[in-house]
Amino acid sequence: MITELRVPDVLLLRYGELALKGGNRASFENTLVRNLHGALKPLGGGTITRRWGRIQIQPEGRWREAMKACAQTFGTKSVSPAWNTDRNLNSMIAMGRTLLANKLQEYPPEARPTFRVTVKRADKDFPMTSGDLAVAIAEGMLDDDSPVLVQMKNPDIEFNIDLRPEGVFAFLDRLPGPGGLPVKTLGRGLCLLSGGIDSPVAAWSAMKRGLKVSFVSFHSPPYIGEGSRLKIRDLVRVLANWQGPSKLNEVQFAEIQETIRNGAPESLRTILYRRSMQRISSHLAHRSKTGALITGENLGQVASQTLENLACIGAAANLQVLRPLITYDKEEVIRLAKHIGTYDVSIREEPDCCTVFQPRKPALRARADECETVEAELNLSAIEESVVRASQMERIHPDS
Repeated sequence: MITELRVPDVLLLRYGELALKGGNRASFENTLVRNLHGALKPLGGGTITRRWGRIQIQPEGRWREAMKACAQTFGTKSVSPAWNTDRNLNSMIAMGRTLLANKLQEYPPEARPTFRVTVKRADKDFPMTSGDLAVAIAEGMLDDDSPVLVQMKNPDIEFNIDLRPEGVFAFLDRLPGPGGLPVKTLGRGLCLLSGGIDSPVAAWSAMKRGLKVSFVSFHSPPYIGEGSRLKIRDLVRVLANWQGPSKLNEVQFAEIQETIRNGAPESLRTILYRRSMQRISSHLAHRSKTGALITGENLGQVASQTLENLACIGAAANLQVLRPLITYDKEEVIRLAKHIGTYDVSIREEPDCCTVFQPRKPALRARADECETVEAELNLSAIEESVVRASQMERIHPDS
């Protein structure tokens, strides 16, 4: 007979890199707790308690959704649903037998999953060592006819006892988190979001390093339709699942592209587009006290992404430009895009503004001084100031 398993008493959240932050650790932990509160708010909230090396979460309801939300919060290494048990051997064995019996329902009757017990004993006043307690629990949990096979290395099922001064917690599963640093611990970044596969992954990578990321997109009606705008919003909505509500700036770019088409060398068009985007984004970043631009640029992924062109484009910005994907190959980027949920949106067939008036043979080694001469002749700065003033910002919320 299988004992019905009650709702978990607590979610145990572990963090990795935060533990290395020394004197800044408390500040980083506090930011993580604030971000967790934000992630849980749409689900009814919950009680969050900091303990040394752990964060304990008691959601108000919908614990599975709460666990998923916590596992999508940067700074989280893993999350486990855990059950309180009494501080004695028989209670731990009883809880272990209940958890194991319920877990075995996930396997076919003929399965012989491997198994072990792991004990972490932060409470050193407990009279048994971690090893002795693990052996005693395993002996009490397993009958002669038990279908599981004991295996100490990489078992299919691992019953964990976390023995701490504030209580004894039993659990089986760990839902992995993204790791990294909590969003907002290292400042703000503005991502130039194109709608392709790369730039959303670059934004996510910057979030993982502790940046709160806002977005800017460039649109060129009537050359680019409404589908492109909707696609950008959908991408931001997916990324907001990882960092919370996110700001999107929309810039009308057609006039700048027409000016470049009519007055610049054809081979420089794409470079001049991107340099203009860098300047416009720099203005928007300074206006919101943002410390860096973020792009999905990658060295050599397309023929025009040469060192010279990237340097020429980056020179137009007046703050640092982060390129998280600079050394990634396309397969790595696609794998990450699928993991974070942006891939299916990114591959929707909607052109972005850089496809407007594309040159037949783009320059491969553009020089900043050459571009500056053309930009001055076209008086691009005046048009850029106008589109910055006319830009619109909206706040986009997660899609789940």
